[in-house]
Amino acid sequence: MAEMELAKPSRQQAAWQDLELGLFCHFGLNTFCNREWGAGDDSPAAFNPSALDAAQWVRAAKDAGFRYFMLTAKHHDGFCLWPTKTTDYSVKSSPWMSGEGDVVRECADACREAGMPFGIYISPWDRHDPRYPDVAAYDDVYCEQLTELLTGYGPLVEMWFDGAGSEGRTYDWPRIMNLVRRYQPDAMVFNMGAPTVRWVGNEDGFAPYPCWNAAEAARVSMFTSDMTAWLPDTPAWVPAECPVPIRGHHWFWHPNDETPLRSLDELIDLYERSVGHGATLLLNVAPDDRGLFVEEEVSRLAEFGTELKRRYGHSLGQAEGGRMTVVELPAPSPVKRLVLMEDIKHGERVRSYVAEAWIDGQWIAISGGSAIGHKKIDTLAVPVQSARYRLTVLESEGEPFIRSFAVYGE
Repeated sequence: MAEMELAKPSRQQAAWQDLELGLFCHFGLNTFCNREWGAGDDSPAAFNPSALDAAQWVRAAKDAGFRYFMLTAKHHDGFCLWPTKTTDYSVKSSPWMSGEGDVVRECADACREAGMPFGIYISPWDRHDPRYPDVAAYDDVYCEQLTELLTGYGPLVEMWFDGAGSEGRTYDWPRIMNLVRRYQPDAMVFNMGAPTVRWVGNEDGFAPYPCWNAAEAARVSMFTSDMTAWLPDTPAWVPAECPVPIRGHHWFWHPNDETPLRSLDELIDLYERSVGHGATLLLNVAPDDRGLFVEEEVSRLAEFGTELKRRYGHSLGQAEGGRMTVVELPAPSPVKRLVLMEDIKHGERVRSYVAEAWIDGQWIAISGGSAIGHKKIDTLAVPVQSARYRLTVLESEGEPFIRSFAVYGE
């Protein structure tokens, strides 16, 4: 493969991949109706959070080390969390703030004040809007809703187009993509149209290994094996995002929910198999019917952030390089984890590598693999004690560029 044929990220994609951790926030009529998917016939009168505090949501995310925040502005039930001009099925018809509220505004403001990149989920499938069966009429509605979101809430880091419920339906993706590019040219686009980010293919929070950044299609949704029909101008570089709820498979809050909260060990494992496989982890935490994150989940987020800092906050040593990269420590130290990164602006070049430790006068292999990409985390079953660690690229497309080879303790 010639160097010029390698897929490469845009500046915006490379910056997005560096974010690594996003917090998803599912909130809407479903929160008040004990549902995961509303049918579009629940009354807006049910939406009435008594203590909504988007700053609490964003603060919990930021304190735990998350680097972007995503809100479901419209789920499949069609209920809009902003006072859209396109339908009365929105917060303006609810008793919350006497119909004068705007959840999207609350989140956008909280994110701006916290320095947190803000993104928006807007379901193409709409189970409420009577115009949905008329393809052309609904395309107009959807594009107007999209324009309101793209123009009214400041810079957006990502637009999330969920394929669920849209299996077999074709929207006017050229028109939709033109709107995103016109109003939010730096925003990532998730999985539909001409995406710059793809769905990893599961809702379990991990990426398969290897998870290459170059892709030509992705699954439409959990409910079909059909692959997306991306537009011809979709970039060759389409990194993966791994969405998962913090509680079982529940995306929305439910009263007296007995679905187990994911353990700290499970969250760390998901991190190491998502971010650690070169993808991005998008962890969902759902506000309750007060409009607050529940304390148990805020505590688990905080524990997760603390443990990530303990494990990956400070390396014992790190180096950058090319085909061979060596880390020299001041003294022998036990190493449990290796974190490898390519400089992806040159493309994903590594095809095979081995990591070794200098032990008893010889190099001993301690890990290896194929893809490195944005990041690869290798966890060793047994800590290795040495003062010298070496990363060797065995196979590559052109000269490899190692952004970082770092070693971490127990």
